[in-house]
Amino acid sequence: MSEKGQNSGTPAWTALPVEEVIRRLDTDPQKGLSDEEASHRFAQYGPNRLQEQEGTHPLRIFLSQFTEVMVLILLAASAISFMLGDVKETIAILVIVFLNAVLGFVQEYQAERALAALKRLATPVVKVRRGGRLREIPAEGLVPGDVVILEAGSKVPADVRLLETVNLRADESPLTGESTPVDKDARALLPPDTPVADRRNMAFMGTAITYGRGVGVVVDTGMRTQLGRIATMLQKVEREPTPLQQRMAQVGKGLAIAAGVLVALVFALGVWRGEDPRTMFVTAVSLAVAAVPEGLPAVVTITLALGARRMVQRNALIRKLPAVETLGSVTVICSDKTGTLTENRMTVTILDVAGKTENLEQTLTKQGVVFTPGASIEDGLDPAMRLLLIGGALCSDAVLEPDENSPQRFKAVGDPTEGALVVAAARFGLWKEKLEE
Repeated sequence: MSEKGQNSGTPAWTALPVEEVIRRLDTDPQKGLSDEEASHRFAQYGPNRLQEQEGTHPLRIFLSQFTEVMVLILLAASAISFMLGDVKETIAILVIVFLNAVLGFVQEYQAERALAALKRLATPVVKVRRGGRLREIPAEGLVPGDVVILEAGSKVPADVRLLETVNLRADESPLTGESTPVDKDARALLPPDTPVADRRNMAFMGTAITYGRGVGVVVDTGMRTQLGRIATMLQKVEREPTPLQQRMAQVGKGLAIAAGVLVALVFALGVWRGEDPRTMFVTAVSLAVAAVPEGLPAVVTITLALGARRMVQRNALIRKLPAVETLGSVTVICSDKTGTLTENRMTVTILDVAGKTENLEQTLTKQGVVFTPGASIEDGLDPAMRLLLIGGALCSDAVLEPDENSPQRFKAVGDPTEGALVVAAARFGLWKEKLEE
């Protein structure tokens, strides 16, 4: 398993026959790995998950609120005010800076905790052959050599070399950006340098099975997968300051330069006129402190916090406050149509059987059918139309699952066309699960 190949330091799995893949991984396609061997490999390869940068410590989040140029200028102004004996001005500035830091800290800390909670909820389960039995285990427990079962609607838990495929199709848009499901063929043999999008005998972590079924053996897990390599590259990208942070930095630098020029000019003019140098220095510094807008950072932070709250109401979680302004500065979005302008969802609108055509929406409106769980089969539906809907639902591999965002709604999981057939039948009370029983 340490041979060089396919641009990754691993064997060129796409070019190897199924029998050779099984031999190199030392596994049994019918029984899978033994529990002892799986434990040994887990200790060797680690959990099957993408490694992420550790969450920011709360203290670090709080201290980061004091790194902006404008805040540093205010701290300098408070120090100068204290040295000049103006205690009230010093306290006022420090209170503003502290409240500004607390507000930014609360927003970012809550966002960090919410993201951590979401990650803990996302613990997929996979069907795997272990010790001669079919089991369901957390995807994190997969190791190279595990034999996994892939079905329509399931997520691919790791990079898998397919052993068996029956009309298998996978949605690889998260990896390649191509929305059309890809046909898979376990018998295909491909050159080692085949691009990821054309590897028909492989299934990749993070993609979804939309049609058919298959069996595959895990060849790469965690950060060694194609998705893991993308995650590695993303983590190396250096964060750039947002447009607002750049403008605030420019304002801060401009104020610092202006204050320095003001101090030098007032001090020089006063000394030239014969005033006491100490008195003129105190006067010049006082003017410089007065020129600093103490309320500006607080106003900016409050505005961004309000924007972040409004984004949360629209189901968008903002980790860093300045990101709100970045989103507001966007003028052009370049993206693929599917999933953005459209929902990658098909809908049945016309029923046509035996020369008879019926508009689905009009029929539903006329009969007052409600799309809810447990709805009864509508007796008013034409028998031929009913048989058409039943046939469409039963010949489909797609399934209906409750929508996480709204338990009263359902979404189709699987091929979009087959999902449309299942939804059309369910809208008349012909639920696929009940029909199969």
